[in-house]
Amino acid sequence: MRRSARDTEESAGKITRRGLLLGGSMAAVVAVLGARMRHMQVDQADEFRLLAEDNRISIRLIPPARGLIMDRNGKLIAGNEQNYRVVISRDDAGNVEDVLNRLSGILPIAPEDFDRALKDARRRSPLPIIVADRLSWDDVSKVAINAPALPGVAPEVGLSRIYPRDTDFAHVVGYVGPVSDSDLAKLEEPDPLLQTPKFQIGKIGVETWMEDALRGKAGNRRVEVNAVGRVMRELGRQEGVAGGDVLLTIDADVQNYTQARLGEESAAAVVMDVNNGDLIAVVSAPSFDPNLFVRGISHNDYNALTENDHRPLANKSVAGAYPPGSTFKMVTALAALEAGVATTASSVNCPGYLEVGGRRFHCWSRRGHGRVDLDRALSESCDVYFYDLALKVGIDKIAEMGRKLGLGERHNIPMSAITEGLMPNKAWKQERYGTDWRIGDTVNASIGQGYVLTSPLQLAVMTARLATGKSVVPRLVQSVGGVAEPFDAGQPMGLTPDMLDAVHKGMYAVCNSQRGTAYGSRVDDKTLKMSGKTGTSQVRNISAAERARGVISNANLPWDRRDHALFVGYAPYDAPRYAVAVVVEHGGGGSTAAAPIGRDLLLRALSDGIPPTSAYPASQRNRIDTMHRNLPLRAPDGTPPESTRA
Repeated sequence: MRRSARDTEESAGKITRRGLLLGGSMAAVVAVLGARMRHMQVDQADEFRLLAEDNRISIRLIPPARGLIMDRNGKLIAGNEQNYRVVISRDDAGNVEDVLNRLSGILPIAPEDFDRALKDARRRSPLPIIVADRLSWDDVSKVAINAPALPGVAPEVGLSRIYPRDTDFAHVVGYVGPVSDSDLAKLEEPDPLLQTPKFQIGKIGVETWMEDALRGKAGNRRVEVNAVGRVMRELGRQEGVAGGDVLLTIDADVQNYTQARLGEESAAAVVMDVNNGDLIAVVSAPSFDPNLFVRGISHNDYNALTENDHRPLANKSVAGAYPPGSTFKMVTALAALEAGVATTASSVNCPGYLEVGGRRFHCWSRRGHGRVDLDRALSESCDVYFYDLALKVGIDKIAEMGRKLGLGERHNIPMSAITEGLMPNKAWKQERYGTDWRIGDTVNASIGQGYVLTSPLQLAVMTARLATGKSVVPRLVQSVGGVAEPFDAGQPMGLTPDMLDAVHKGMYAVCNSQRGTAYGSRVDDKTLKMSGKTGTSQVRNISAAERARGVISNANLPWDRRDHALFVGYAPYDAPRYAVAVVVEHGGGGSTAAAPIGRDLLLRALSDGIPPTSAYPASQRNRIDTMHRNLPLRAPDGTPPESTRA
């Protein structure tokens, strides 16, 4: 049946209207979409470009290799070792806590590390957070296999600080540790590298004082990541700048010998080149292993260090302040000679005491020394002779000479907690205590007691200056990044040859005259003979009753009430090369406890290895040989003593 023309026209009209309606609707939708697309692509182009780039590209810091620390001969003291670790990117992980929970099912994560990672994720910049380090290859492999289920988690190979000579350089080099909030607060300008969790910086010693040179500058790499934060490929890399290597003046072998020679004593020693100020050994005993602090020291290990009455954490070599005792007597002598109140031929009668203002100041020898001159007074350490000199010259001149010789001064080397010691005078006491200086104070100061305080480093500097007549300045760093550090051999101090010769003669007699207090520690080799001075400083007052009974021996006293033992010296006596200062806390007498150590250290510095037994008196050679064979010394390559004996 054929449709009429009218029906055909009506049907066509309906189709046209529907088409127009549908087309209009589609046009409206397209217009809206177009407007939206224009808004997103034009108006919000910059915003979405950044979002897209952040989703596709991740910029990650490359920590620089920390500079090495080596001894004067290039032997490694502080280095870096490979360290497998697992990091998590906060932005890529999404729910950090959820990812950490999944990761803890694969790796053993300590509760404190879990909590720290969460804390770091909340407060740190969007840098990778180290969740666990010092992992085995098996642990790293487990993480890699489970990567699809761990968004934002990635295994890495980093560098960690290691101290291969452990206890030998703990007080000199120090150690590194994680950056703390207080460290960040000290920065004038923020460094993104330091905000990286678990990034380590120097905490004490050379590590902290040379931090800027050792740290280097970070690099970065641009990596493409997928939707779950997995690294797909590296797009670019800008290498950082490794930290500069630091070469110390210390000789690692002499340092190790010194540490072993001090043994279990609570003691300190400094060996110094008198011609250029290079510090050859700086040791405080007992010591500790700095690797414990790098890896995270346990409470038990830390308590063992802090509760030890020999104070292994204290750096006695530069921070310890001790009355110098009779090692100070050269200062008093030179002050009197320079002031012209005494001559090298001046003599004093010593009956065993000197009475001043109704009080007796005793000599260490109860019976006295009789008539003594400077040479004999130094050799036999007569106290009365120096009491008399001090009363003539006065404390201000003595203090002036002490400072000229390096006492009462903070020597500027890159170590922590360096003490200034104390070189008192009248003005100091008035300012400090508001009271006048008394004559008895001068008498006590003349023999290194009373208010006078010095460190082993200062005593070594004093000895080097006495040996050379020049204001030698100590130096610990030989070069940084291959650039040599300057040294200061010093200028003449203005002491006349006659004055210096008189002191040198007396110090030679201390070690080489049969009545000298260090004769038992003499050197038998004529080419290596040393000059020196023993000292014993009281840590308690001796009562009149004790003195009357003659009960002054340290042997019957508790360890912490015994006198400190000291020795200073240089060798060879006729062409000085090295100076030494030794302090043995509560060691008793300087001649018995400190002088033998000082002698051995000087001989070790002058020798290529263990001092030859021929340098010792014949009667001591068997004992010395046995001692040297039993010392826990490292092998020349730095191998620990246990491996050496094995």
